[in-house]
Amino acid sequence: MEETNGFQQLGLSDEVLAVLKKKGFESPTAIQRLAIPVLLSESCDLIGQAQTGTGKTAAFGLPIIERLELNSGSVGAIVLVPTRELALQVADEIASLRPNPSFAVGVVYGGQSINEQIRRLRKGLDLVVGTPGRVLDLLRRGDLKIDNVSWVVLDEADEMLNMGFVEDIEAILEHTPAERRTLLFSATMPDRIAKLSRKYMRNPKTVQTERTQLTASLTDQIYFEVTEGDKFDALTRIIDIELDFYGMVFCRTRIDVDSLTSRLIERGYSAEGLHGDISQQIREKTMNRFRKKNINILVATDVAARGIDISDLTHVINYSLPQDPEAYVHRIGRTGRAGKQGTAITFITPSESRRLKFFEKATKTSIRKEILPAASDIVEVKKDRIKEELYEIVRSGSYADYLGMAEDILEKNSPEVSLAALLKMAFKSQLDATSYPEIRGFRVDTKGTSRLFVALGRQDGMTPRKLAEFIREKGGVSNNRIDDIVVLDSYSFVTVPYKDAETLLSVFAPEGRDDKPLITKAKPR
Repeated sequence: MEETNGFQQLGLSDEVLAVLKKKGFESPTAIQRLAIPVLLSESCDLIGQAQTGTGKTAAFGLPIIERLELNSGSVGAIVLVPTRELALQVADEIASLRPNPSFAVGVVYGGQSINEQIRRLRKGLDLVVGTPGRVLDLLRRGDLKIDNVSWVVLDEADEMLNMGFVEDIEAILEHTPAERRTLLFSATMPDRIAKLSRKYMRNPKTVQTERTQLTASLTDQIYFEVTEGDKFDALTRIIDIELDFYGMVFCRTRIDVDSLTSRLIERGYSAEGLHGDISQQIREKTMNRFRKKNINILVATDVAARGIDISDLTHVINYSLPQDPEAYVHRIGRTGRAGKQGTAITFITPSESRRLKFFEKATKTSIRKEILPAASDIVEVKKDRIKEELYEIVRSGSYADYLGMAEDILEKNSPEVSLAALLKMAFKSQLDATSYPEIRGFRVDTKGTSRLFVALGRQDGMTPRKLAEFIREKGGVSNNRIDDIVVLDSYSFVTVPYKDAETLLSVFAPEGRDDKPLITKAKPR
């Protein structure tokens, strides 16, 4: 830890510092440096103005962990957040920061059985994280009591305002004691939030961090719309079609990380996982293996990925949609460094489309919808790789030990038949398109469209975005009519309407390499 910037300068206990060290946290963020000393040394209310994704959860969570009296028989702290996803993340992070496992953290939100949440409340919780609607429901039923809370946190207050939760928040605050400490965290401070603070907070102290511009200009950003159950098979298609995949896959919880990592390993991929429950020793070993590319897939939560500085990732995969635009930019910023363009891929379910549009608006960027590569496309890529590996063995001359066996086989069969049989024996499972399960709900209606082969690929400097621009500029087909772009090492595939396909085949027929057309019709999938 840096002596000047470390957490030990903030007044935290040795027990909490040990947890932070185990989690790999070295330096506090700006909002943590400003808020934690105030909350530990003073008894005032606090307004913290900082962007989402800047460490606000630890900024209020650590002081509550330090100061909350346990075993009081009632809820001692309540944190209100706008969404279910954020509720789960905040509860998970606070639980990972506590040195005392008896500090009971629970989460309540709509969309899950209220009876199950009531059972957890009856077992006794010290801190509850919840969405306003569900918290209010539980209060009105008498199953949640917050009349003895000493801490109330309003997290992402401006977002709760935008979602129309202010009246619910006011109703909840009426159930809390007057002597509570109220903490309000918000990225912006609109008039309605300021009015709320004046009414329900006592002479709050305000801390504010500098706002930074969100940007990810060097990253090609795309998304796939898939069902929750198809995400794993979608991920394997993306990994398999890439020549040298080296990337991070982000999940929301440590359980998701463990589950996905296990499934990848079982499928034969070189993957390891990182989350808050992994010891610092194992974390360091995992990171060393990843940096040396002994593993090429690192599955992680946002919390566990803090401080990871890997500059040459080819991909960042948002297996689960992050909670906010700042977290999105922080994730995908790990590609597209040092002048290299990386690829950020986000999986969304149909219900998450509106949140993704919000991300686009907040980051002032375009996140392009694509269609997952077909199984036949992946098999063609694998065939090319196998041929290249065979050519390399021939060039290197490392086949001498097998010449005698080859001569025996060729005595009874032609070279073509012998090689084909050998390829089948060695690569049958890899080249079987049926090994890729059908993915439901991701394909658009391709009636009236044509699949085209383009003799340009990554080695020609192409990316999906650049290829679309190339076709638009040279062939006059607008970007919104070019779909299902797959860019491989030496060639690519695109889908366009029939009429546009005829135009492109005509325009590009005279061009190409060695008198071969640059664009032709692709083989049927």
